[in-house]
Amino acid sequence: MTISVPETQETSNAKSPILRPDSIFVGKHPAHFIAFSGGVGLSRYAPGTVGTLIAFPLFWVLDYHLEPIHLLLLIDLMFIVGIWACSVTGKALGVPDHGGMVWDETVAFMLVLFFTPAGWLWQLAAFGLFRFFDIVKPQPIRYYDKNLHGGFGVMFDDMLAAFYTLLCLAGWKALVLFEGYF
Repeated sequence: MTISVPETQETSNAKSPILRPDSIFVGKHPAHFIAFSGGVGLSRYAPGTVGTLIAFPLFWVLDYHLEPIHLLLLIDLMFIVGIWACSVTGKALGVPDHGGMVWDETVAFMLVLFFTPAGWLWQLAAFGLFRFFDIVKPQPIRYYDKNLHGGFGVMFDDMLAAFYTLLCLAGWKALVLFEGYF
């Protein structure tokens, strides 16, 4: 005698992850639009780098029109909004830190540009250092990247990369340029 067990369908409300979001997804909710930095996170090649690059024109325009304190406060507000946007978008995608969510890179690099000395060489060095720290993730960036979850975790590890970048630039400026090597 055999006993057959009826097959059941999964009735879970969990959505399957969207692995390749598109412009329709990005435009569907303001949080998605923000988390994908207006859609630049949809880039098939190096979306984090593209998200960092978009910070340049955004920073230059805002820096031209705003007083420094207002720009810094706006960057703070962008960070706070980013926590919400990345949290909502990560849940919608089923992936807490999807590679296309590049608002964290955009905001963190805008902070770097705010404190970077004027001049394209400084900004180019800042870009290279920021991308290095964001990709390599030395400690404690790697620790927080793995252990902080949700929107705050997405945003925070890039702020640490920004801190490392600014620390290197400050060291270069204080030690090398102060001594008159260049």
